[in-house]
Amino acid sequence: MVGGMELSSSSGGASFEGKFTFYVAVCAIIAATGGLMFGYDIGISGGVTAMDGFLQKFFHNVYVRKHLAHENNYCKYDNQGLQLFTSSLYLAAIIASFLASKSCSKYGRKPTMQAASVFFMAGTVLCAGAVNLSMLIIGRILLGVGVGFANQAVPLFLSELAPAKIRGALNILFQLDVTIGIFIANIVNYFTSEIHPWGWRLSLGLAGVPASILCLGSFIIPETPSSLVERGMLEEGLKMLRKVRGVENVEAEFEEMKQASKMAQQVKHPYRMLMNRPSRPPLVIGMLMQVFQQFTGINAIMFYAPVLFQTVGFKNNASLLSAVITGVVNVVSTIISVLSVDRAGRRILLLSACFLMFIAQTTIGSLLYAYLKTTNSLHKGTAIVVVLLVCIFVMSFAWSWGPLGWLIPSETFPLETRTAGFAFAVSTNMLFTFLIAQAFLSMLCHMKAGIFFFFAAWIFIMGLFAMFLLPETKGVPIDEMNERVWKQHWYWKKFMADKDDAVHDDNFVV
Repeated sequence: MVGGMELSSSSGGASFEGKFTFYVAVCAIIAATGGLMFGYDIGISGGVTAMDGFLQKFFHNVYVRKHLAHENNYCKYDNQGLQLFTSSLYLAAIIASFLASKSCSKYGRKPTMQAASVFFMAGTVLCAGAVNLSMLIIGRILLGVGVGFANQAVPLFLSELAPAKIRGALNILFQLDVTIGIFIANIVNYFTSEIHPWGWRLSLGLAGVPASILCLGSFIIPETPSSLVERGMLEEGLKMLRKVRGVENVEAEFEEMKQASKMAQQVKHPYRMLMNRPSRPPLVIGMLMQVFQQFTGINAIMFYAPVLFQTVGFKNNASLLSAVITGVVNVVSTIISVLSVDRAGRRILLLSACFLMFIAQTTIGSLLYAYLKTTNSLHKGTAIVVVLLVCIFVMSFAWSWGPLGWLIPSETFPLETRTAGFAFAVSTNMLFTFLIAQAFLSMLCHMKAGIFFFFAAWIFIMGLFAMFLLPETKGVPIDEMNERVWKQHWYWKKFMADKDDAVHDDNFVV
């Protein structure tokens, strides 16, 4: 059956009919390639910065210290220039996310994804062919623009295309592709590290493959019905809604889209409207999800895994092999999230992960504080325990704060502030990713094992946030969040003004 799985979602007294069609599945897989592009870059940069050929050409001081200086377990890669290579991408993505918001609203989600792939391919060419540090950094900035555009458009595209009952699973395809991209990058680095002295160029150049897939695939996928209606293409929007739902009777959902679009068209200044009291709940939730995602300490764990795995007994290319192992855990656990998010819900995944991540971080910190000093190694038995804790941490993050950090902000903003609000969420993610990327190696050098307790404290705060302030959004149609989520929440409902009050706001054309 082409239509696939039968679905329906209630809207007050109405019911939205629809199927999970093969067409939607193909479109979602193609669009989620934006996550593959992002994930590949995340995974490739860490391995490249450890390759001798790369360090010799761009960071000779780090290369000398790595091979000639007495190795310090905590400070071996503490170099601001090396950190800038990683973090410059995210700094560019902060600005790009706001430009992408305008592009999503004015031109649609599809052209924005096409622009993302073009910027990313241009950055790939510059990075792979770099002959000096300036060329390398400019390439990273172009990659950052591509990431900013893709991370803005893809989650919105997936959330708007999906039926409400499986919106979570479909949206998490983005994060699943991120984890697959990281895994593929780790495998690539494992083999290219043996190619001296230009293996790093091959690693960086292969980033063009997922970007090319997104570019070519974007000519196949449609624009979302919400975006078509938002830009006044009502007939095309109705036709596309019928196509993606696989049924003819879509009038109830289409009427709701038109109503949401009518409200959106009355808004003169969506960014200013975000500062209004009724817009505060989704804005605060969306931005905090990004902050918390970075302060889980996932970067600390992923960076430190190589040393721990080497202590267990890996010798040749231990750092890259350990990254492959954690990458497998990452991918498998994200698949668990895809299968469970629309059944179990968002909150239970976040809360269970906080519990496990808190235990993992505090235990790792305690073991390293007690047994790993500046230059020694862990006892093999202790290292095995730490490695298992690393896998538990990565597993917990991958089914929770990793994918849901993108899902929840993409589904909770009303249409009138959706692209603007999600731009704030994306830029917040990029800002704190930049801060962590730029400061982490120095923090590790100065705080040593204490950095794990630092992140554990944040995880405790995140658990309280998820328990008391985060509403459940599974199965709620994307344009009904105000009525069925925010106005029903014990705390956020006091921020929600009646619709009659909204028309008096100076952000609307009345």
